[in-house]
Amino acid sequence: MVKNSLPSQKELEKEISDYLSEKYGSNVKIISTGMFPEPARQQEDSPPKVIADDDEIFKFRIRPEELVAYLDEYVIRQDEAKAVLATKICTHFNRIRYAMENGGLDRQSVGQVKSNVLLIGPTGVGKTFLIKLIARKLGVPFVKGDATKFSETGYVGGDVEDLVRDLARQADGDLEKARFGIIYVDEIDKIAASPNRIGHDVSRTGVQRALLKPMEDTDVDLKVPHDPISQLEAMEYYRTHGKREKLSVNTKNILFIMSGAFNTLDEIVRKRVGKQSIGFESTVTSRKDDARFLKQVKAEDLIEFGFESEFVGRLPVVTVLDQLSEEDLFQVLMNPNSAVVVGKKQDFRSYGIKVIFEEEALREIAAMAVGEKTGARGLLSVMEKIMLPFEKKLPSTDINFLVVSAQMVKDPKGSLAALLGDPDLKASHRERYQVLAAAEYDKLVAFLKASRADCFLRPEISVSEERFRIMARMCQNDNLDSNDACEMLLDLVSYIWECEGEYSHDGFSVSFSEEAIDRILARLPRNRKAVKAICDGVVKTCEYGLRLLSQKKDVHEVVIPAEGIDDPEKFINALVENKFKL
Repeated sequence: MVKNSLPSQKELEKEISDYLSEKYGSNVKIISTGMFPEPARQQEDSPPKVIADDDEIFKFRIRPEELVAYLDEYVIRQDEAKAVLATKICTHFNRIRYAMENGGLDRQSVGQVKSNVLLIGPTGVGKTFLIKLIARKLGVPFVKGDATKFSETGYVGGDVEDLVRDLARQADGDLEKARFGIIYVDEIDKIAASPNRIGHDVSRTGVQRALLKPMEDTDVDLKVPHDPISQLEAMEYYRTHGKREKLSVNTKNILFIMSGAFNTLDEIVRKRVGKQSIGFESTVTSRKDDARFLKQVKAEDLIEFGFESEFVGRLPVVTVLDQLSEEDLFQVLMNPNSAVVVGKKQDFRSYGIKVIFEEEALREIAAMAVGEKTGARGLLSVMEKIMLPFEKKLPSTDINFLVVSAQMVKDPKGSLAALLGDPDLKASHRERYQVLAAAEYDKLVAFLKASRADCFLRPEISVSEERFRIMARMCQNDNLDSNDACEMLLDLVSYIWECEGEYSHDGFSVSFSEEAIDRILARLPRNRKAVKAICDGVVKTCEYGLRLLSQKKDVHEVVIPAEGIDDPEKFINALVENKFKL
């Protein structure tokens, strides 16, 4: 005889709800208030998560020069800023890795200071772009915030600790990973104290004080009263577990990077550096370039600018970015990884239109962008103004090729009207595109050979001359940057290796030679589905021959060459004939 156990709260709710629904219809339901928690179960709490030896943070082996080489592929000039950022960030994460390999982070020195960084430079010189590139390269959680949106804790406005909570969300709730992230705060110069303000300022000095603890070492609670979702999650956890859940992220190993334009800081530095006393009251101020003075910035200048001394003390690394000249802006556009040019090509490619820019056209765009006085951001503004008439009209025509010339940059509307009214001009654009595309392809191959992308440095991947050409075609046809093309190639090669495992069994292996893999990757479209279809098709054609070969005692492996991809039936017939001939 089985002893009936009492139903649980949920089972009881379901039975009553089903009964009422059957009697009165589906509009009547039982909703539990969750006032009585279920008794805590033994061993319900998982042990605290620790970072295993194979975690990414343990694999961190990037050296400063390697990171600088990566940044050089995207960012023009800013050599000093790239060197400082790469060195301090690599040292920060390598030090964490070393500490974890040698006794854990608890053994770090009590007085150890983080190398938080302050970037100073005008708008459009690449401050944000640099940090985003570094975060992508390192693969660590990354959060960007705007200093102007925050206020001191307890007042209306954003809470600076929300940045740490956002970091946890970026890490998909992995709190161990979140505590090794990067927090980037832009517009930091906007929270400098106003010189004429009297009284407490919650949006300026208040924010500085609120940032002090997170920038150094504090535990940030992820469950906060002003977040209704976190409160609902906390209530549900208490209802099911019978106790509160404590979730927090320690900021000791989170790297903070601040940036701002600091428009009047050069005047403060000039006053300190360049003034020479003449008599008792007169001063003479040097009239050198502003950037030269900014390079000599000290903590006392930042304090005079309006920052608290404690706040400045938590930013030990300060670097100044250079203003970009017209030639610099031209080099930005000429870079194969230029987000401005690649992005515009992608816009037109979505309509089936291939676009290429003549060198003189890019020079004209750079010259016009200088007048915008917004650095590299001016390039995007000018590019949009020039290309908008073409982007609006050409998708409704039969034009599939567009070569942007200097004349088109100077007179977009007139050039568009001429293009639409002259059939011979359409044909010349196609012919000119083919010539420029061939030159661009050669340039991409040379650029990729000089690249320091990840897949070129991995020993398990051999990068042949053919693979450089394949990646160049990927960059050109799919409008990818060099690192994206590299990662896509790496993914497809790894996937082909996975397919080889599916075809191998019972001690008999089927694989593709490096040349055969190149032949597969050369075909369009380049994606996993297409690659799988090619591999399956080749193996299916060779299936009967492979079965015969697997029965021979002296045959344990078949390596399919490039010829086997082009004509699998001819390849397998020749191989079987060779192995079984008397």
